[in-house]
Amino acid sequence: MGKVTSLDKDKIRVLLLESIHKSAVDAFNAAGYTNIDYQEKALPERDLVEHIRGAHIVGIRSRSDLTKDVFAKAEKLIAVGCFGIGTDQVDLTAAELHGVPVFNAPFSNTRSVAELVIGEVVMLSRGVPERSAAAHRGRWMKAVAGATEVRGKTLGIVGYGHIGTQVGVLAEAMGMRVIYHDIETKLSLGNAVPVATLEALLERADVVTLHVPETERTFHLMGEEQLAQMRKGAKLINASRGTVVDLDALARAIASGRVGGAAIDVYPVEPESNDQELSTPLREFENVILTPHIGGSTVEAQQNIGSEVAAKLITYSDNGSTLGSVNFPQVALPEHAGKHRLLHIHRNEPGMLASVNAVFSEAKINISSQYLETDRRIGYAVIDVDGAERPVSLALRKKLDEIDGTIRTRLLY
Repeated sequence: MGKVTSLDKDKIRVLLLESIHKSAVDAFNAAGYTNIDYQEKALPERDLVEHIRGAHIVGIRSRSDLTKDVFAKAEKLIAVGCFGIGTDQVDLTAAELHGVPVFNAPFSNTRSVAELVIGEVVMLSRGVPERSAAAHRGRWMKAVAGATEVRGKTLGIVGYGHIGTQVGVLAEAMGMRVIYHDIETKLSLGNAVPVATLEALLERADVVTLHVPETERTFHLMGEEQLAQMRKGAKLINASRGTVVDLDALARAIASGRVGGAAIDVYPVEPESNDQELSTPLREFENVILTPHIGGSTVEAQQNIGSEVAAKLITYSDNGSTLGSVNFPQVALPEHAGKHRLLHIHRNEPGMLASVNAVFSEAKINISSQYLETDRRIGYAVIDVDGAERPVSLALRKKLDEIDGTIRTRLLY
C-alpha cells in the first residue's frame, strides 16, 4: 500500500535545518507555503526523527544525516532538498525506494569555492601562512626564500567538473599553466591540458587542488604513495571531501619537506558545532591553512543555494516535475491548469503502466496527457485528467494507491 500525500499548501509542513538562508523561506512563502519549521542547527538523530516524522518537505545542509532508518520513519515525506552541492549525507537509494526525490544545488557555490582556492594558491606560494603566524608572535620574517609568484607555475586540478573548470579559468587569468586529470573525458576550457594519469599530474604540478566527490574510489585518493609522487615542495589544496586526503600521511609529508604547504577546508570528522575543537594532525604546521569547511560559505552562494533548491522543491510539490533530482527519473512537466494531475511512484515491474491505465479505463475517465519515466528501481507516472471533480480524482488516487507495487501516490489540483 502506497503512502497518501494529497494536501493543500497550508497543510504541507516544510522543515528547514542548519540555518538555511532565508531566501529559501522567502521562496516558500511567496509560493503559498506558510507551515515552515525553521531550525538553526542540525538535530540529533532522535530529535531529527521526531521532527521529520510529520514533515512533507525537508531541507538540510551537510550536518544532517538522512539514513535508511530515518526514511523508514518519515512516512509523510515527499521531497528532500540538500542546500549545497553534495548529497553524501543522504541515503539516495533509500530515498528513492520511499518515493522521495532529492534535489541539490550543483552550481550555486561554484564561484565561491573557486575563489577560495585561488586565494590559497597565492597565499601558499608566497609563504603567507607561516609569515602571518610569525608576525602574530612578534617575529619579522621578511625574506625572499620560499616566496614565489604564481605566474608561470603549473596548477594541477584533480577532478575537472564545475568547480575544477572555474578554478582553471581563474588560474589561467593569473598566468598559470593548468593541467587536469579526470576519470571522465572532459572538454578543456582555455588552454588547460588533460593528463592521462594522476601520477603524471602529481609529477608536474607546483600546486595540486582536489575537486572530486566522496566515493569508494576517492577514499584516500591522496595517500602516502601519491604524496610521495608530488614534486618536492609542491603545495596541496583540498576543498572537496574530507576523506579524499589521508591527513596523517600528509602530516608526515609536510614534516619531511616533501609537501611544501597545504590548505585544507574539509576533514574526515568535523566538529558538530562551533563550540567543539577541531582535531587534526595538521594543526602543528604553520605552513598549512586550516579553514572550517567554508568553501561555499559566502553570502552570495548561500543566497543562491537557498533560492535554487527551494525553487526545485516548490516546483516538484506544485507541479510534480523532477528535473534536477539526483536520485529520481527525470520528468519535466508542463503546467496543469484546469486539470487534475495524479502522480504514481511505483516499483519498476512489468505491467505497472497497464495497471495504472486500467484504473482510469474502469472509471471511464479520459486521460488528457500521460508521462512515464523509469530507472532501474522505480517508475514515475504522471497522469493529467480533464474535468474531473475533486472527489472523483481522490477516488482515482485511492485506486492507484491500491495497485500492488505502488510506493506513493499524490494528487495535484
